[in-house]
Amino acid sequence: MVMPTRIRLLQLLADGRFHSGESLAVALGVSRAAIWKQVRQLRDAFGQDVHAVRGRGYRLARPLDLLDSERISAQFSDETGAQISVIHLHQSLDSTNSWLMEQARKGAANGTVCLAEQQSAGRGRHGRRWISPYGSNVYLSLLWRFELAPMRLSGLSLAAGIAVLRTLREFGAVEAGLKWPNDILWQQKKLAGLLLEVSGESEGPAQVVLGVGLNTHMDEQGAVIDQPWTDLRSIAGVRPHTRNELVASLIENLVRVANLYASEGLQPFMQEWHDADLMLGRQVVVRNARGAIQGQHRGIDENGALLLAVEGDIRSFHAGEVSLRSEGS
Repeated sequence: MVMPTRIRLLQLLADGRFHSGESLAVALGVSRAAIWKQVRQLRDAFGQDVHAVRGRGYRLARPLDLLDSERISAQFSDETGAQISVIHLHQSLDSTNSWLMEQARKGAANGTVCLAEQQSAGRGRHGRRWISPYGSNVYLSLLWRFELAPMRLSGLSLAAGIAVLRTLREFGAVEAGLKWPNDILWQQKKLAGLLLEVSGESEGPAQVVLGVGLNTHMDEQGAVIDQPWTDLRSIAGVRPHTRNELVASLIENLVRVANLYASEGLQPFMQEWHDADLMLGRQVVVRNARGAIQGQHRGIDENGALLLAVEGDIRSFHAGEVSLRSEGS
């Protein structure tokens, strides 16, 4: 497949240095006028600011750390490499989960990965919009098939949260923790989230598209987010890394978790979840379709349900939004 000129131009400019119009034209086999036209379209297409300086050329307002599927797959262990069928890397999609769900319906292989440099309609839980600037953050979806009934996958989102947490701590975000059911926070600010979409026969097998959104570099785009958030760039102690290294580690950990969950369910992850649970023992409010219930957060059960101590009883919740009681009723 021939890469569009606009994408090739963006890759040449990704280093953040000045490039003359002449050198860009030669590299891309087009005229200097064509380069000028493509540069003007980069803002509309990808939201990228390009500085044009007479006598020096063009450069991006900030460098981009672009994804490369070959560099990602080169970092897999042999075991993971054998289970990842293909990595589809898109410049822009409405949603990596939506795209991969459609491919799954068409028979895509187990271990298919979808990545995007940008999402135009990224989704969080309950249809919330996930802010998705180009060439920043991680927008990743993984297709995995299980010989299990869909109802037995109720704890998979919690296990997947462990996979994301392991990656974050590997890169130095040691204070990151978990919030039921599928948020990863750092100092009570959202750093990453998961969205799992499950389909299959009532008795199995089942297939899951497991989506991960991870903030790495938000800049001014984060101003429209309606909840506290952070990104890896803002966390002291995070070691230098590329997005390719980060994505490779995420996939590696997700595959390991999926394999273990397939054979043993949520049980092997429960202690690790307990240790990383940011709400454990605290007074919280659980909001669901029936209203708001207050109580003490007592952890999770073997099915991934939230346990809440309410007036002397332990109640379990399989869905809902959790917040600290001080955050509102």
